[in-house]
Amino acid sequence: MSIRNLEKNELEFLKDMLYESIYIPENIKNKVELLNSPSIKKYYEEWGRKGDTALIAIDENNRAVGAVWYRLFDESNKGYGFVDNRTPELGIAVTKEARGLGIGTLLMKKIIQQAKEDGYKSLSLSVDPENTHAVYIYKQLGFKDYGISGTSITMIYRV
Repeated sequence: MSIRNLEKNELEFLKDMLYESIYIPENIKNKVELLNSPSIKKYYEEWGRKGDTALIAIDENNRAVGAVWYRLFDESNKGYGFVDNRTPELGIAVTKEARGLGIGTLLMKKIIQQAKEDGYKSLSLSVDPENTHAVYIYKQLGFKDYGISGTSITMIYRV
């Protein structure tokens, strides 16, 4: 397993992982419609701007199996896990076939290290409280509850 920076030609994989990261029952998710909604599109539109960072996990067969990313938002364009304009909002997903192998935890540790190297003091994320496995892992990694936004918990990690 290797972790590397996402390359520009891999934006479609990042969008696939963004879709997978949204905790909605499978029978309700319409991929095209969801990814093109303004509240989701803001997470990948014009990817590569200042502050955009993404890492990708590659398995032993050279297949992309997961991604973790963060992006800065501001008061006029808040993400679901918005804290402030100095705290990047993080997203993560692993392909269905690669779940349960520790890839997500490895990606999270690498992106936390990257955030430190980039000079950020905190990272935030939004998670559905019904996604108990994810909540547990985030807490194990040191994320703390920050607040509630709609039906999601906003969590923060102090770098």
